[in-house]
Amino acid sequence: MSSPLDLSGKCTVLVVDDTPDNLSLMSGLLRADYKVKLAPSGERALQIVAGESKPDLILLDIMMPDMDGYEVLRRLQFNPETEDIPVIFLTAMSASEDETVGLELGAVDYITKPINPAITLARVRNHLLLKRARDVLAHHNHFLEQEVARRTREVAELQDVTIRAMASLAETRDNETGNHIRRTQHYVEALARKLQTHPRFRDELTEAAIEMIFKSAPLHDIGKVGIPDRILLKPGKLTPEEFEIMKTHTNLGLEAILAAEKDTSHSNPFFRYAKEITYSHQEKWDGSGYPEGLVGNTIPLSARLMAVADVYDALISERVYKPAYSHEAAVQIILDGRGSHFDPDMVDAFMALSEDFRAIALRFADGQPALNHEMDRMSADLPAEKIQLG
Repeated sequence: MSSPLDLSGKCTVLVVDDTPDNLSLMSGLLRADYKVKLAPSGERALQIVAGESKPDLILLDIMMPDMDGYEVLRRLQFNPETEDIPVIFLTAMSASEDETVGLELGAVDYITKPINPAITLARVRNHLLLKRARDVLAHHNHFLEQEVARRTREVAELQDVTIRAMASLAETRDNETGNHIRRTQHYVEALARKLQTHPRFRDELTEAAIEMIFKSAPLHDIGKVGIPDRILLKPGKLTPEEFEIMKTHTNLGLEAILAAEKDTSHSNPFFRYAKEITYSHQEKWDGSGYPEGLVGNTIPLSARLMAVADVYDALISERVYKPAYSHEAAVQIILDGRGSHFDPDMVDAFMALSEDFRAIALRFADGQPALNHEMDRMSADLPAEKIQLG
């Protein structure tokens, strides 16, 4: 079996010279070992190179009428499809400054006429071997890049599936929430992208940050795993004591994320956003939320995004303690919470995106009567304070 650098498969050498005798001489010298193409001018050489079958190496005369070898090389170097073809100048110009010019332009070698056949053949072979080595290395690098990209995608997909599976453990205990985690993921992403150019948020909402927020959003209610069924699944309004227990899901979620983070050997921005969202998405802009009663910008940005997404989806979703609100009713409640429950600028962005939120809700619908017109009429008169969100 031939080695990767074997030249047994005949390479193609293009000889460019305006003198017929020189073309004949070089053809006779090379054709026993290589496929030989001949060009009597620079223009014809460029036409040959532009074809589908490109030469592996070019032997190029410098002194030619109309277009000299230097210009031919410049054009070859300018074209991404031909810039990697090695060029050896083959010329009667023997001054060292001529050789310097040729090499600086990008030629791989410089052979002066009259040629020594043995030396010429050796240099041609050596440069073809170097080209073959570069091609093999480039092929391997391309393969490795593709393989790394493929493995990275697989790891990312596995992470996403694992995160959704963990989040689903909480969601499956919390009534008919179904695709809630998918919907809230996409609400958060849409809202973050809308705010990406806003002066208040553009420094923090980088592409990397939005990606991490999107990935960690499904974990916002992971702490509900620790809430007793008698409270989590209660069809009626919670008592003050029961609501205090329900509120601990933010602390339980934070503890779960901290435990997972402790088991890792390096820092990961994913954990930052997972902790922020899990612990603080029930905080309110005016300080009336929980668990810490944070006010305004002291609430992490990711948690403020999650608050809008989570409340909207809770409103349009049927739960054991309430019917589904209409999209229009949910939008109005979010608007009414501007400056009290929610960051005002986020509400403004939400209002601009409300139809996008509706589309996401329909895309990941649970098959429940959310956005159904009969349920819209039923829910339209329900006061917002009857809903215990979170």
